[in-house]
Amino acid sequence: MSSSQAQTQFHETTLPKQDYVARIFGYAVAALSVYTGIHYGYFPESSDSIALFALLYPHLVYFASGPFRRRKAYTTRQFLIHGDALFCGIFLGLINFPIEIVVLFIIMINTSFIVVGSITAWAFCIISLISGAGAAYLLTGYIPPAPVPYEVFVATAAGVGFHLALTAHNSYRQARDLMRLKMKFQGQVERFQALSHQVSKYVAPQIWESIFSGRRQVRLETQRKKLVVFFSDIVGFSALSEQMEAESFTDLLNTYLTDMSHIALKYGGTIDKFIGDGIMIFFGDPKTKGTKRDALACVSMAIEMRNHMEVLRQRWADQGISAPLQIRMGISTGYCTVGNFGTESRMDYTIIGKEVNLASRLETEATPGEILVSQDTYTLIRDKIDCRSRGKAIVKGFRDPIPTFEVRDYRNQENIDEQKVIQEGEGFSLRLDRDQMTDTERLRVAETLEKAARRLRISDDSDNSALTDAADENSTLRKFPLSSGMD
Repeated sequence: MSSSQAQTQFHETTLPKQDYVARIFGYAVAALSVYTGIHYGYFPESSDSIALFALLYPHLVYFASGPFRRRKAYTTRQFLIHGDALFCGIFLGLINFPIEIVVLFIIMINTSFIVVGSITAWAFCIISLISGAGAAYLLTGYIPPAPVPYEVFVATAAGVGFHLALTAHNSYRQARDLMRLKMKFQGQVERFQALSHQVSKYVAPQIWESIFSGRRQVRLETQRKKLVVFFSDIVGFSALSEQMEAESFTDLLNTYLTDMSHIALKYGGTIDKFIGDGIMIFFGDPKTKGTKRDALACVSMAIEMRNHMEVLRQRWADQGISAPLQIRMGISTGYCTVGNFGTESRMDYTIIGKEVNLASRLETEATPGEILVSQDTYTLIRDKIDCRSRGKAIVKGFRDPIPTFEVRDYRNQENIDEQKVIQEGEGFSLRLDRDQMTDTERLRVAETLEKAARRLRISDDSDNSALTDAADENSTLRKFPLSSGMD
């Protein structure tokens, strides 16, 4: 049962019954006041019709309002409360407004108005009360009442006090029931959030967010969109899997996929699927920044993935994995069919089309560490990305040769070189990216580099001194050759 259904059931069952009981006792107070007044001669005998109406009205209105209450519970409740205010005003007018009884009934009926919980509703109830009193005054006129007998006042006050206690009790029960409902559904919401968070691990975050925000319906439907499609895999990964233990191999693969996923999400890519060590990503759905910016984001992602492999290789080398793993990547741009494919009970949000096949073929054509892009992608990125033509490639599934372009790096390399330093060599590996470091980390890295530089200079000075001594010795030998031992 949903929260809205439970609240509706609460309003349709609990509140009407509480209002029914409170209305019975409220009108019973009016009947008690009238009968007591008749008994002590304060009201005429003809007033018993008022008391009889007060005793019957709550039952009649409860059963008569049943059909309306099931359809519109809140509106029906408001209407009945305004009716109570109107009848209270008429009742006070018919008994000529004795001040003691008027005060007691104003207190009682005003409490019922406050329970409604709305300032506007309370104000309209007061208007209904005054309207009822005015109508009674116009119909019967006004005769100044005699002082209210003590017995009539006490009976009315006792009835009003009992009604107030009953109203307070009902309000307490209502608050308690609402608190129980809140706690119940709070637990269900937390459980639902936990389950939805677990389910989100099986789909791209963008798709999960669009479904749970209500922007996307889970049904079999597709549409045509211009997307940028990306494929990558690790060269030699299958051979490496045969050499490693399953646990170590699994850790390596999960580390690689985790780091690459973070990079993909950083640039706004929608991760379609993992195929072993291969990754399929697309840009342009469910959100797009325009095809040109999507293409730049995809290529920027690919460049960072390629650079990040240097970090992973160093990490794997520290773990004893010496294989120089490289990734190759292919990117194409064009119209694809994107949406839910499958059945009503099992769907997969993915893309199909020739551009998907082309991106996969370009990835296969790429050499280790290379990013190949299609002609359409190159046209979109050539003003920002430095590329060179790789000529035309004959790929499976395409009749004509496909122009290919290799992504080298960003065109404004001078600015990037000021932020990034990447250098590898025998016994040496350095990757420096200032944008990803805090001020404290920069100072710490600078001190480490200065220490390393001093050690290198000391080593170089020692080597230079040794070379200088050897050179001086050779010079001396040339000036003063040793004797051969023969005259």
